Amino acid sequence: MSLDPANLKSRIGSGLLSFPVTDFKDGEFDQQSYAKRLEWLASYPAAGLFAAGGTGEFFSLGLDEYETVIETAVKGTAGKTPVIAGTGYGTRIACQLAEKAANAGADGLLVLPHYLTEAPNDGIEAHLSAICGSTDLGVIYYARANSRLGPDALERLAAKHENLIGYKDGTGDLQQMVSIVTALEDRFTYIGGLPTAEIFAQAYLDLGVTTYSSAVFNFVPELAITFYNAIRARDGATINKLLREFYVPLVALRDKKAGYAVSMIKAGAEIVGKPAGSVRTPLSDMTPEHRAELERLVQHAKTLVA
Repeated sequence: MSLDPANLKSRIGSGLLSFPVTDFKDGEFDQQSYAKRLEWLASYPAAGLFAAGGTGEFFSLGLDEYETVIETAVKGTAGKTPVIAGTGYGTRIACQLAEKAANAGADGLLVLPHYLTEAPNDGIEAHLSAICGSTDLGVIYYARANSRLGPDALERLAAKHENLIGYKDGTGDLQQMVSIVTALEDRFTYIGGLPTAEIFAQAYLDLGVTTYSSAVFNFVPELAITFYNAIRARDGATINKLLREFYVPLVALRDKKAGYAVSMIKAGAEIVGKPAGSVRTPLSDMTPEHRAELERLVQHAKTLVA
């Protein structure tokens, strides 16, 4: 049975969030492999799991696959971890996907940026309102790329839709973030959502952002949890060591090619013996040279939590 929005809001703010890759084999969704991945990740203490999110290649899934992906995630976690399903594109498709996610047993929705075109703020506000109104699931708004709402719009939406429970920031606009947190206070759970969120976690914690989604959790979950615990404990020595020896070099590698925020994570999963297949176009896999660099980083990461 799905969590109600209030309980979901409380759960996701209490710990680290997982953002699993989606398994493909010969270009098709590999349900069996994905189920095993979810069982593995659910064995670690994550507060929530985003299925078919950005790292999970939501944008490349077929409409015929989406519900199966969410349903598999729900079964794979066996109720241990709340499952939050990605939704997006235009308003009509986003609402249809919200219905599919609910049917598949998801606990909540993550509203990813709409497709392609720039849109005015009143249009984005109406888009998010329609999604919230189409479902009883808890909804998290992901501010990123061409979808950014300020405090006034979010206050109106929060007053209208009790199931709008979270704000995930992928903009890095700290001034805007301060304005939103000041205006909404504890009405939302706030989530760090910039690529490689660990880099920004320390600064965001001071703004009341108690959690973030960790793509690194896909291949070095012990390190991801160690870093999160250090952030919450404000353990500066551990934070600086892990940033210096793993996360900062990882980000430098990620930035060598567009799309590596996803394909690098899949490569990492393969390196640790949890292969998920290739990314789908328009992304491309890591080059052999860059993959070798990642392998060295992963091996070093293991020594940091030994």
